[in-house]
Amino acid sequence: MRASLVQIDVNEAESVDDRRARVAALVRAQRGADLVVLPELWNLGGFAYDAWQPGAEPLDGPTAEAMSAAAKEANVWLHAGSMVERDPDGPLFNTSLLFAPDGELHAVYRKIHRFGFDSGEAALMAAGQEVCVVDTPFGRMGLATCYDLRFPELFRAMLDRGAELFVVPAAWPARRAEHWALLARARAVEEQALVLACNTAGTHGGVPQAGRSVVVDPWGAVLAEANGGESGSSEEVLTVDLDPSVVARTREEFPVLRDRQKW
Repeated sequence: MRASLVQIDVNEAESVDDRRARVAALVRAQRGADLVVLPELWNLGGFAYDAWQPGAEPLDGPTAEAMSAAAKEANVWLHAGSMVERDPDGPLFNTSLLFAPDGELHAVYRKIHRFGFDSGEAALMAAGQEVCVVDTPFGRMGLATCYDLRFPELFRAMLDRGAELFVVPAAWPARRAEHWALLARARAVEEQALVLACNTAGTHGGVPQAGRSVVVDPWGAVLAEANGGESGSSEEVLTVDLDPSVVARTREEFPVLRDRQKW
């Protein structure tokens, strides 16, 4: 399979409509890939808190519509990162959307772990309640978002539901870039799975983003990594060819998961 992670520069000088159109064009340009992955909250900004309430959308809103059309035109599976979803009953959610190549919405994941402790996302959004693992041509895919990466119990729950690869969109800040790199590798090694983690670039809400979108194999080897770090990041498309069967081979060759004890 060929995967393209699109590390989008979220620049506050660009309108949401312009960025949506630009990102749709970037997705269409990945025709020939099998899977395209976008970052977390790329349309509004992961730290642009004031934009969330007015910019929130339903699941059939303009962002979902544009991403569905782009996936269909490019004939790719598209993990469209996440958006601020407005539930019909009122709450906001940080919601990830996975589209099939025919443009149909294949899966929805509402972020379970909200960052900010007593402020930011933790105060402004409701928590998702459902672990999300879905069938794809590349194997069972587990969906997580940004701060979720710090909670191994979520990844074990996805493993127990058959996950073989994890897709993790993020808006991870530059000041904790090393945590991002370390945790992506840790989750891959722990679950003996592929990890495709796509971060934002640029600065939004006054917070520089780490970039360093990364693909990690079940042994923890970094197969591809985009630019970025504590010094900042810029937009980049990271494309890598993967063999999903490496997951089953690794689990057979080094059967550590058989020794797992459940307390």
